[in-house]
Amino acid sequence: MSAAARPSPPPSNNPLVHQWMPFTANRQFLEQPRLIARAEGVYYYNTRGEKLLDGSSGLYCIPLGHGRREIREAVTRQMEELDYAPPFQYGVPAAFRLAEEMAQMLPAGLNRIMFAGGGSEAVETALKVALQYHRVRGKGARQRFIGRERGYHGVNFGGWSVGGMVNNRKAFGVGLPGVAHMRHTRIQENLFEMGEGTYGADLADDLERFVNLHGADTIAACIVEPIAGSTGILVPPHGYLKRLREICTKHGILLIFDEVITGFGRTGEAFAADTFGVVPDLMTMAKALTNGVIPMAAVAVREDIQQTILDAAPEDNVEFYHGYTYSAHPVACAAALATLKIFRDEDIFAQVRTLTPAFLEQIGAFRGVPGVVDTRGFGLLGAIEIEPHGKPGARGFSILRKAFESGLVLRAAGDSIVLAPPFVATPDEISQMVEIVRKLIKES
Repeated sequence: MSAAARPSPPPSNNPLVHQWMPFTANRQFLEQPRLIARAEGVYYYNTRGEKLLDGSSGLYCIPLGHGRREIREAVTRQMEELDYAPPFQYGVPAAFRLAEEMAQMLPAGLNRIMFAGGGSEAVETALKVALQYHRVRGKGARQRFIGRERGYHGVNFGGWSVGGMVNNRKAFGVGLPGVAHMRHTRIQENLFEMGEGTYGADLADDLERFVNLHGADTIAACIVEPIAGSTGILVPPHGYLKRLREICTKHGILLIFDEVITGFGRTGEAFAADTFGVVPDLMTMAKALTNGVIPMAAVAVREDIQQTILDAAPEDNVEFYHGYTYSAHPVACAAALATLKIFRDEDIFAQVRTLTPAFLEQIGAFRGVPGVVDTRGFGLLGAIEIEPHGKPGARGFSILRKAFESGLVLRAAGDSIVLAPPFVATPDEISQMVEIVRKLIKES
């Protein structure tokens, strides 16, 4: 049947039907919409004006709370002065100021910054930097990437190929060739252990196995989240990340940290790399960079990696054929500069360190609650994994829906209930979030 002859879908009286929502059970949503009309501080408000605690910092991207006047005013000023300029062959002052400020925050050596629009774009950028770096050094056979099971690195082809979340992969074919995955780090020996697990550092040796199988000279980079976030907060075992660093250094493999979730304070330091004492060769960032106000992401690259790529190109030639229409968008840069200023002026990362012990203690206290099979957490990231009822994920999804009705917005990663409170939440507000979850788990 030709396209012109295909029948039109039946008309719908539901005005919400026209948006195809991402990562959402669209049919269920239309039956029971969860609409958020406005936000202020650590609260959302539904269309009836009822308050809902923001238990997930938006999507891990609103650590400073909603409606920050300083960011709003900075964005307004920038829009009045310059709304947009092309990022190819032209620059805007705010982008250079932002890159300089970020370079001062980042671990030593990660001082070359390329901007993008979101975490998926940042990962794509990092993978391409790795490939070109090896190629211009005469190491063009280094084209393999090593990811990790249950990893999440966005939804572009590169990102989901190196990622290891089954539902994000299975509908789209084989993905990039030459990608292998290390085992994830959730192991029986570390159940109910908050913070870094005691056991499992040797899981990093999976990378050594791939070196032995494929040859180090075929592997471009290994990419991991320091703490796997979207899969339900998998904290690395003690010594695991340092072991990965050692193996990468030994074999000339670039180590990429995806800090889209952990970056800008979630672990109590500026970056998880600082917290765990491991410096990668490239780092991706997004979300909290602008406090979620304007989409923006960045890739931090080791200085010598960038210089190698620049030096390999003929004079006056583009050195790296990559970028996005909204790279270094001036309005996003203004939002990011204002956000970083708040981090500094209000000593926000110290607030995270203050809130963390009580938060993790409350998450850990779910041990012994009937049906809870694990608790995990680090910094202001916590997960309570519950025994599934029927289809895996159904119980977690049910709790997410009931939480909205009970005044809480949270994340459900399968049957793991995730809390990631804003850094500006009070201890009482965090306790309220936890108690709502406790009540819902007991009732589910």
